[in-house]
Amino acid sequence: MSDALDALAGGKPPAASPLTRAALEIDEYAATLGWDLPTRLFALVDSAALRKQDPKLAKQLGLTDEKPGDLTVIEQDELPAGMELDKFLGTIAWPDQVVGCALVVERQMLPPGAEHSRPKNATEAQLADWAANHPAREEVRITAAVLRDGKKEIALRLRSKDVAREVLTGPDLVPGLTEALLATFS
Repeated sequence: MSDALDALAGGKPPAASPLTRAALEIDEYAATLGWDLPTRLFALVDSAALRKQDPKLAKQLGLTDEKPGDLTVIEQDELPAGMELDKFLGTIAWPDQVVGCALVVERQMLPPGAEHSRPKNATEAQLADWAANHPAREEVRITAAVLRDGKKEIALRLRSKDVAREVLTGPDLVPGLTEALLATFS
C-alpha cells in the first residue's frame, strides 16, 4: 500500500509491472522533450544484475533500492537519418545483458472507419497525404517496450491530450510495432 501511495503522491498511477513502469518512464521522458522529434531507441537492463555487474555505474545511475525485476532504461544513439524503421530494426543485435528494448515513435492515427473514405488505387505518397490531411487524424506518440521473454507494453499519448493521466497503456495497442521489436532478439 505504501508503494501505491508513494506513486500516487508523485502524480503517477502505480504501474502493474516493471515493463509498464519502464514504458511510462520513457513516455514521461519523451514528453519533456516535446513533439516532432525523431524516433528514439532504448535498451532495458535488469537493475539488480546491473548493480551486481557494475556497482560503480549503478551508483552513478542512482540504482540503490530497486524491487526485483526492476528495469533500467538506457537511451541508445540516434537512429541513422533517412533509414526506414523496419530496415533499421533488422540491423539490431542486443548483447545478453539487455533484457528488453523500447522505441518511441510519433505517428498519425486515423479513427476506426476512416479506411472507408480512403482513395482507391492511391500511391503510397497519395495515401500519406490523405492521412496527413484527414480531418479526424490524431497525432500520437507511441512508446513500445518488449522483453526477451515476449512480454510487451505500449504507452500511447495523444497530442491533443498531452498529459500523463491521459496516456493509454496496454500490450496490444500497436501489435506490429511490438512484434518488430521482439524480432530484434531473434
